[in-house]
Amino acid sequence: MTLFQRAHDILAAKTNKALDAAEQPDEMLDLSYEQMLDQLTKVRQALVTVAASRKQIELQEQQLQHSADHLEEQAKAALGLGKEDLAREALQRKAAAQTQIDGMESQHQQLNEEQEKLEQTLAALQERVNQFRTQKETLKAQYTAANAEASVNESVAGISSTLGDSGAALQRAQDKIANMQARAGALDELLQSGVLEDVGGDTDDIQKELDEAGSSADVDRELAALKAQIGPASPTPELPAADR
Repeated sequence: MTLFQRAHDILAAKTNKALDAAEQPDEMLDLSYEQMLDQLTKVRQALVTVAASRKQIELQEQQLQHSADHLEEQAKAALGLGKEDLAREALQRKAAAQTQIDGMESQHQQLNEEQEKLEQTLAALQERVNQFRTQKETLKAQYTAANAEASVNESVAGISSTLGDSGAALQRAQDKIANMQARAGALDELLQSGVLEDVGGDTDDIQKELDEAGSSADVDRELAALKAQIGPASPTPELPAADR
């Protein structure tokens, strides 16, 4: 394949694609219907022409036949008057007229056959036009309905896409809020447990005093418990005086 042929094929393919995209079914149906009506008109015109030619030949045949009959009567009259030469001339003219009549007969027959064919063609074409007209209106109605349905589906698809995006945004917001709430709860627990304070460094003076007070109270409670277990305390013995 030559480069020129390939370029030609590509251009033709793109042209057909563009035409197919621009083609509207209802418009194409109307165009096809108009073309069929044009064909129907042409067949009718041809039928009228053939019928007129056939009728003209019939009239000519009738005139020639009338002339032949008249010449025969004239030949009889001439013979009755004893004018044989005149009768011969009349019969010769009659023979010439009959020759013309015979020649037209074949043409007449051909025109009759052509007219019959055209009448059959016209009837078949008329039936096709009638059927196409009914189908055309049905297909146009179906196309209109399909086009409307497609538009509705496109709108629904757009709404669904928008709703899907909104739902995703809502889910992201919910996830973010949940993460923030979890973080806040964790920080609150750490603050209450004192972990964050230990991590942050030395405690302040007030906290130290509170911690010491708590520790002293624990020691006093433990000492009281031991005293209760041992019982009342005995007098403390005096230590012997050292020699001086």
